[in-house]
Amino acid sequence: MNSKNNMMCDLETGVCGSAGDEDMEMIDFNQPKKAIELYYVTDPICSHCWALEPVLRRFEEQYGDHFTIHTVMGGLLEKWGDGPVDPANGIGQPSDVAGHWREVGEYTRMPIDGSLWYDNPIHSSYPPSIVFKVIQKQNEALARVFLRRVREAVFAFNQNIAEHSILVDIVNKLGLDGEAIVKEAEQPSGQQLLNEDFVLAAKLGARGFPTIVMINEENKGVKIVGSRPLEYYVSGLKQVLDSADPQPKQQPALSSLLEKEKLLFSKEIEVMYDLEKTEINAFAEKELSANSYQVKEILGETYFVKQ
Repeated sequence: MNSKNNMMCDLETGVCGSAGDEDMEMIDFNQPKKAIELYYVTDPICSHCWALEPVLRRFEEQYGDHFTIHTVMGGLLEKWGDGPVDPANGIGQPSDVAGHWREVGEYTRMPIDGSLWYDNPIHSSYPPSIVFKVIQKQNEALARVFLRRVREAVFAFNQNIAEHSILVDIVNKLGLDGEAIVKEAEQPSGQQLLNEDFVLAAKLGARGFPTIVMINEENKGVKIVGSRPLEYYVSGLKQVLDSADPQPKQQPALSSLLEKEKLLFSKEIEVMYDLEKTEINAFAEKELSANSYQVKEILGETYFVKQ
């Protein structure tokens, strides 16, 4: 074939010329089938789950085509009673949590204040968990945004997310009717929704948080307990896919990530783009338009908020 009849303009280079020898190629426009069910067993006040956020977000952004994620509430703290709540971590009363949280925050650099445990302790993690379940009935994606917002509120901004008014405010900011949803969560039917998650968490063998279980179509799965580096989750996914290595998608541009997330801590950007802490400000200035974001600081950590 005369190559002059086979011309194209290259969208990337802007150069027009010969298209080469490829007369025809088959293209598959089907989205890859999400063959894996991923169950994330968690709790709104689980500090190690907060620490996992940067890695889990990157895993989902790059490998999410292979799995459907299901967030399951595990019920970390029903109420403070007579006995110790978490003897392994030396936690017997609310004030014991503050030191544990601070250690997790300092070690992982996902900011945690924790001083509310001294003066306004959370009486139970069930109220925000049930609100999550009520929202999830209507909209899975919005429920996950709610979970992120309650975590920001309690860990970084030191708010008691078991309080009715705090929950109403967070739900209102999602564009939902906060009063109606929180009231519904306070009915016996709300506890029933949460109990269903407890049954599922037990079936999945989750005895601590975070627990991630990936299950394939043959009903074989892997369970990864605790907050782990990205390689653990990629390796688990490879095992359950039982096929060629899953190819990661390119990370999203920081501008679109911030547009979606609204608030990102420095550590989250570092993990997403393989950056050092010292590179973050220059990277943000290069990737974001000046009037699209604000840089703030909390507990010695920088964070970025969409304007």
